[in-house]
Amino acid sequence: MSIEVLHLFVSSGHNYFGHNGQPAGQSPTTEVDAVECVAGRGLRGDRFFDYKENYKGQITFFASEVYEELCAHLELCDASPAEARRNVVTRGVDLNTLIGHPFEIQGVRFEGMSECSPCYWMDQAFAPGANDFLKGRGGLRARILTDGWLNVAHVAEPHA
Repeated sequence: MSIEVLHLFVSSGHNYFGHNGQPAGQSPTTEVDAVECVAGRGLRGDRFFDYKENYKGQITFFASEVYEELCAHLELCDASPAEARRNVVTRGVDLNTLIGHPFEIQGVRFEGMSECSPCYWMDQAFAPGANDFLKGRGGLRARILTDGWLNVAHVAEPHA
């Protein structure tokens, strides 16, 4: 099994997290070619960097296969995977299988902590029905165990 990194995203502010009962934020999601992973802290330049000690969502992953199924199911033609507000869009792995396990991509070690459970904001980000469609496959929250860099379009063998 290999994991391909297709997209990397960071955002300096929260659009949905902590916005219950309020309008969504307006912080842009920026696509980057590479991102620095800092062990125990998060992604440098991202809204969750140094959010809190041992935070389970120091980095988030979203499967391109799920994104493509979502677009087909909701007949979306102009959606972007950035709208999911996950940091890394992958190909080649069922992200739910990494929950509770250490794994490595491009020499950086992570620990899969939990599913990125979708919420009602997904209906606003993508289209009505996205929240229900993404239940059980909203992505992966992980902790960063070692420092390093992730780069787009690099195929890596995950190591347990």
